[in-house]
Amino acid sequence: MTTIIYLAIVLGIMVLVHELGHFLAAKWCGVRVETFSIGFGRRLIGFRRGDTDYRLSLLPFGGYVKMAGDNPGEEPSGDPGEFNAHPRWQRVIIALAGPVANFILAFAIMVLVFHFHNEVDEYISGPARVNYVVKGSPADAAGLRSGDTIVHFDNAANPDWEGVMRRAALNMNQTVAMSYLHDGQRVNTRFNVNVGKTTEFNAEAMQSLGMIPTMQDAPIGVNEVAGGTPAQRAGLQAGDKILAIDGLQLRSVLALLAYLNDQAGKTSTLQVLRNGKTLTTEVTPEVGDIGNGIKKYRLGFLPAQMPLRISQLPWGEAVVQSAQENWKDSTMIVEVLKRMFTHQVSVKSLSGPIGIGQQIGAAARDSVWTVFRLMAMISINLGIFNLLPIPILDGGMILMLIVESVIRRDLNQQLKERVYQVAFVCLLLFAAMVIFNDISKLGWFAKLKP
Repeated sequence: MTTIIYLAIVLGIMVLVHELGHFLAAKWCGVRVETFSIGFGRRLIGFRRGDTDYRLSLLPFGGYVKMAGDNPGEEPSGDPGEFNAHPRWQRVIIALAGPVANFILAFAIMVLVFHFHNEVDEYISGPARVNYVVKGSPADAAGLRSGDTIVHFDNAANPDWEGVMRRAALNMNQTVAMSYLHDGQRVNTRFNVNVGKTTEFNAEAMQSLGMIPTMQDAPIGVNEVAGGTPAQRAGLQAGDKILAIDGLQLRSVLALLAYLNDQAGKTSTLQVLRNGKTLTTEVTPEVGDIGNGIKKYRLGFLPAQMPLRISQLPWGEAVVQSAQENWKDSTMIVEVLKRMFTHQVSVKSLSGPIGIGQQIGAAARDSVWTVFRLMAMISINLGIFNLLPIPILDGGMILMLIVESVIRRDLNQQLKERVYQVAFVCLLLFAAMVIFNDISKLGWFAKLKP
């Protein structure tokens, strides 16, 4: 229920801001706005001011703006207040205003995040140092070893781990150029971004590549030890620090779990720091649930939180950082769209309302600041999607207005109507496909199989 509430609030704000952009631009251009609604469906309450009915409607998912004469294929009546009676450049401004409002919202959100609470894992923005390489993984096949540093990945030079993840997400199940430093020597090779049947790049997909980042320089801290677990039987206690396992200095639980699974349950030797003294103990991992129903070898302790970097940038720096972050996200979204058209990225990677709801739910469980970051990304996505040159979308309207400006006459109204009808059906099919993708990712269909 919490996830549904967050989904309604986030998507509602995104759509409402989009429509507010159209509304303000229409008012500025002198177009008569008949309705500005928060929500859809039956009118609950509201008031009328001038020509506009400001209303609150039954379904609180976004909102809409109804302008006079803005129905696709509608013949102009000669009313100067109608949308189609205004110059084409004004209609382009009105169409652009919705996506622009989404970009402004994303920019404003990230300014607030960077100014008040910018929280990131320290390793994300540092050198792409490898802590552990999973046996038989793409990283293993590429020759990566513990301690290596990635200095080139795809087309990114000296990437941090965020850069590596972004480029990997754009090249799922493809081979890219990679270079890394091994014992001070540069090695040039090819890396197969093989994530199997996964259609979206997430933490599990990153792990499947087999290159576990160095997430901290300090040893793994033990916060709590669960009863009846291998960790308890090995004598681990809260406050301990795991210096090494079988001589390997692993610097994250992710690396530790990967090593335990490579060893397939074999007994390992732990070096532990306790109250300034180094102790040695043996531990035999057991298969257990590490979350989301995933079964892997584990020891059974709650680790200390990895180092986080929380900064509060001055307003000027927050503005610059927000612009850079939104530009980076925007260019990545555009590149994903390009690669979909060239069949380098599967359309199955797209998320609909169910997938977005899952992401918002996960963000809400993390912190409100994570929700804000996700809101900014969704707002950028909404803005770019609406600029696609598809009839019914804002981009399609802009394209038609440009065509009419070039030929210096209006397109045939019946032709417009047919184009909009076909586009509407295509968008419905597209929406159905995306929702089907969301449901498939939940695993419902797999459960139905005998």
